[in-house]
Amino acid sequence: MAARGGSPDPVVRRSLAGERHDVTDPFDPSGPRPDQDFSTGPEPTPERGFPQGGPVHPQEPAHVVSRETSVSSPTFVVRTAADVAAAAGGYGDETTPLARAAEHSVLARQPFGDRPRLRRPDGTRVMVVANQKGGVGKTTTTVNLAAALTQLGQSVLVVDLDPQGNASTALSVDHHRGTPSTYDLLVNGATLEEVVTDSPEVEGLAVVPATIDLAGAEIELVSVVARESRLQKALAAHPRVGSAEEAGEDRFDYVLIDCPPSLGLLTLNALVAGVEMLIPIQAEYYALEGLGQLLETVEMVRKHLNQRLEVSTILITMYDARTRLAAGVAQEVRDHFGDTVLRTAIPRSVRVSEAPSYGQTVMTYDPGSSGALSYLEAAREMAGKGVGA
Repeated sequence: MAARGGSPDPVVRRSLAGERHDVTDPFDPSGPRPDQDFSTGPEPTPERGFPQGGPVHPQEPAHVVSRETSVSSPTFVVRTAADVAAAAGGYGDETTPLARAAEHSVLARQPFGDRPRLRRPDGTRVMVVANQKGGVGKTTTTVNLAAALTQLGQSVLVVDLDPQGNASTALSVDHHRGTPSTYDLLVNGATLEEVVTDSPEVEGLAVVPATIDLAGAEIELVSVVARESRLQKALAAHPRVGSAEEAGEDRFDYVLIDCPPSLGLLTLNALVAGVEMLIPIQAEYYALEGLGQLLETVEMVRKHLNQRLEVSTILITMYDARTRLAAGVAQEVRDHFGDTVLRTAIPRSVRVSEAPSYGQTVMTYDPGSSGALSYLEAAREMAGKGVGA
């Protein structure tokens, strides 16, 4: 290197590929000369199978700083990694965590009215939500899927067959003793029109509430002729339940029946009335216990009472991605039931648990939460499969 007062001598360096490069002394105030070449060889060729868009680097808490340039001066905008992914697009595989995060980010910003509408089924899909094991999220799944379907442009009726009336509570429907309810429908022979009411919390959602009177309904129905088909007859007689030709444009697209955690006469009424069955399965060790008995009951109903009934959907609930146990249970369920299991799993969420205490579903309580977006995605996925879709 020359003395500080003179011209700097070039420093000779070699790249890993062996090319020779002349690099200016870093202390030279005059900076690089125009004839100097700092390249390290030819441009790398893109790898096959990888998108060649702008790089996206998800971070925790998933913040990315991007620079928006203009003629005047550059400005820096903080965006989430999901925002960048949504803007870049073209990933092609919606199952990747980043692609799903991008979709969730977009959905969370969309008002209900702006969300894409689903195609209506050709006729009313009557779905039974059942699992005799308690605490697996039957009622939570029923009300949140119902609310999600209404946000996607569907007309939904929820029939609360659980004497606890939790579905009625979550949908802000009065269910004190004396209210027209499923008890009147099953025991007193009331019509569906006489007991149905609109949910004040969710537009486009109708409810048949359950009262405490329903707790004694199974005993009262023992001596009734055709006691197992009372609900089926009530649904069949309603003008808004049926095919597009029979019920017209004012029909219900979905009827979701919330069952009690047992295989008694109330659940049997639901199984006889339904065409499809949705089974929520908790991602826990005891999740599969009792499932065999439930499937045996379904098979008996198919054989003797309702040949149309089939298990069309299984939804994994309370999924904790931090544990190997949850992943193991989910994989075991998918291996056993195959495509019947929805790809979407409902995560454990504080918001989902809080919502009923405010008389709401998580879809209205916190529409941008992970629980709400998962139920929205599950509803979209469920609508694309099953009988009558």
